[in-house]
Order: sequence, then structure tokens, then C-alpha cells
Amino acid sequence: MSQQHFSEPPSILARRKDGDGPRKQTREEYRKQKELEELRKAGNAPAEVDESGRDINPHIPKYMIDVPWYVTYDHSKPTLKHQRNHDEKKETFDGLDKWYVRGQESNVQTTIKYRPGACENCGAMGHKRKDCLEKPRKRLAKYGAPVIAADDLKQPELKLSFDGKRDRWNGIDLETHQEKIRTEFEKLEEARRLIKTKQLEEENSKIQDEGEAGNKTSKRELDSDDEEEDEDKYADEMNLPQKLHLESKQRISVRNLRMREDTAKYLLNLDPNSAYYDPKSRSMRDNPFKEKDEKIVTPYIGDNYVRYSGEVNKFAKSQLFAWEAYEKGVDVHQQAEPTKLELLHKEFKQRYEECAKNIKANVLEKYGGAEHLEGLPKELIFAQTENYVEYNRYGNVVKTLEKASVKSKYVENEFVHNHTSVWGSFYKDGKWGYKCCQSMDRNSYCTNIPTVSTKS
Repeated sequence: MSQQHFSEPPSILARRKDGDGPRKQTREEYRKQKELEELRKAGNAPAEVDESGRDINPHIPKYMIDVPWYVTYDHSKPTLKHQRNHDEKKETFDGLDKWYVRGQESNVQTTIKYRPGACENCGAMGHKRKDCLEKPRKRLAKYGAPVIAADDLKQPELKLSFDGKRDRWNGIDLETHQEKIRTEFEKLEEARRLIKTKQLEEENSKIQDEGEAGNKTSKRELDSDDEEEDEDKYADEMNLPQKLHLESKQRISVRNLRMREDTAKYLLNLDPNSAYYDPKSRSMRDNPFKEKDEKIVTPYIGDNYVRYSGEVNKFAKSQLFAWEAYEKGVDVHQQAEPTKLELLHKEFKQRYEECAKNIKANVLEKYGGAEHLEGLPKELIFAQTENYVEYNRYGNVVKTLEKASVKSKYVENEFVHNHTSVWGSFYKDGKWGYKCCQSMDRNSYCTNIPTVSTKS
């Protein structure tokens, strides 16, 4: 039994009037339709276009292209509209920046006459008599009370999503929160200043009792960021790191903190044989990716790279010089007086070099041997040189490290046979000659008058 094929979908046929039966598809039409589908799948024929002008993928199955019978809109042309999301059916929600109005009074102008549907007690619109929060009046607004209350503030009707309904920070006032934090901080600062003032007064009174008030005075300012409490400040009067100083003024605070958003160092390479991570100082000195190729860009290459790269060595030498100078009685500090330290270090280097030269000159003057310090050129010692020179068969330089100047094989700046121009300065009919007499013979004498001989 042969299967019937129809050229129109059943949804269109169902909406037709009674009596209009479906047209039967012939074998030839069915064969051409299948051939066209195969050509479209192979890319030899243009794709089918829907009613909106977009191409339809020929590999989409037929049961997805066919429109269901219950679709109501017209689809005389092929379409995929029934497979897409419809914008009119999408549910929209209010954003998290919208919330109910709080702490505001109603701006609606009050009336002096009772309105139907208002509260019988106060006369305000928005609630009933049983929900009224005012004191029950002796004379109700419904029966001519002289004062009518303002209408209730109408709250917006928000349509929140599942997350919006359960967000506990929805509708928060950031300005109020910041003001609260600022107030608490100012109170703490004031309490800290009072404590420091009290400590300074106790220290001054103790110094005066001991009789040393003229020699020792406290010069610390009343500041919230004290040097003893704030470890991030510059550690004044620091000595060499080899010596441990437990005093607050000479304490060196080292912090190796990281941003919370960054990946921890010990998670970069999970191999147990990789670089060692010190959890106490939070440092990883070795490169965790040292087994990889150097051309591959890695996010971290160890603390030692940062410690010994750039101007770190110069900074360390300057810091060491400052410590040594302070030990010898020179009042200098790297952070407090960097310019002074730089000038002192530069002057120290110059004096050190001059002293070394003077010692060397005195030794040579006393014992001699200065001639042995002056070595022979390397060309004489090794009978060879690194300067590459290449000559031709005529002895001229052809190739060197420096580009050789190009010279002509003819004698330059010399005129022959009384000519005042060189051979080749004149050209005519494919021949060369002299410009002065326009002669084409190479060995001819110049015939231009006056000639050099007659002039002389």
C-alpha cells in the first residue's frame, strides 16, 4: 500500500473550509523533493528560507520543521517559529535595586470632604475602619469630622524573582550603613587619642619625678597610627638583620600577604616534589614551574626572582651602607633621608676607588713591575684577530665587519686628451661619449674650441 504525501502541512488543511480536500503528491514531485533535500544537505543547492528571511539548516529533521496542528498563527511558508522562545511568554522581574518605600510620608494632598471607600474613622484612602491605627474619634470622618487624615502611601507592586524574594540585602540603604561605620570609627579614634594622651601625661610626670625632664622629652605626636602599634610604618633606627632587636623602635615587620582573589602559591603546582612552601611566612622561594619550558608564560616564578631582580641589589647595598654608617656614628636613614644617603654612598665609592688607585701606585713605585701589567695586543699573542677581512685576487678589501667603500676601477678626477668632462657623460643613439665635445670616440682628442692648449 503506497503512502500518501501532501505538499501542505495538516495545520493549514485543518483550517480550510469543508469540501477542500488535500492535494495528493505525485511520485515525480516526491522524487524531486527528495533530490532537492539531498542537494541542500551536500551544499550544492541554496538552503530553504523561512518567512523571516533566515536560512533553515537542511540537516534539521522533518518532525522539527513541521508545524504542529494546534498552532494558530498562519505559516504558509516553512518556518521554525514554533521552535523558538516567544518574547511575549517570557516572564520579567523587577531588579534588585527596586524596593518598597520606607520612611516617607504621603505627598497626596488631603481633602476636607469624606470620600466613598475611605476609612470611616480618619477619612484616609488605603485602609478600612477596622485596620485604622488612629484613636477612635468621637465624631467620625464619615459623619462630618473637621479633619481628614492624609491618604496612605501607595507602595509599588514589585514582581521579584525567586532570588529577589530571598535576598536579605535587598532594599538596603548603603548611605546609612556607611554613616554607621564612619561614626563607630570616629568613636574609636577619639578613645585611642584619649588613651595616648593619658599615657603621655604619665610618662612626662614620671620623667619629671626622676629629674630627667630636661634631657628626655617625648616628641611623639597624638596620632592614631602610632609607630609602636602600627607595624606597617617605617621601622626607624633599624640595625643589621643579623642582630635580633626586640625593642619596638628596632623591630622589622615582614608581611607576605596576598589578595584573597589570587590563587594561593601552594595550589599552583600540586606535585609534592615541587617548590617548598613555608606556611608561617607564606613564601615560596623556588620556582614551582622550573620543569616547564622557559618560553611558556607562568603566573608565578618564585620569590627569589623578585628578590634578586631589578634594582633590588642596588637597594640592598644602599641599605647595608646605611646600617654600617649608623653603626659608625653617621646619622642617616634610607627611608627618611634617601637623597642624603645616595650622596654619601656616591662619595664613599669615589673615595674608595681613589684609595685603591693610590695603594696600587705606591706598590708599583716601591717594588716596580709596571711594565708587566701592560700586556701585548691579542693580535701579536695569538697571531690572529676576530676582525673578519676578505680580499679579492687584486688585493682589494671585499668584505669586512664594516661595509667597504665602493671604488671605480677607472682613475677618478683626471681628464685625458684635453677633455673637460669624463667618458660617459654624454649619451646619444645608444652610444656613450664626452659631454664637452660630444665625441663618441673613446681615444679622440677634444675638438671643443677654445681647448685647454690654446687657452694656456
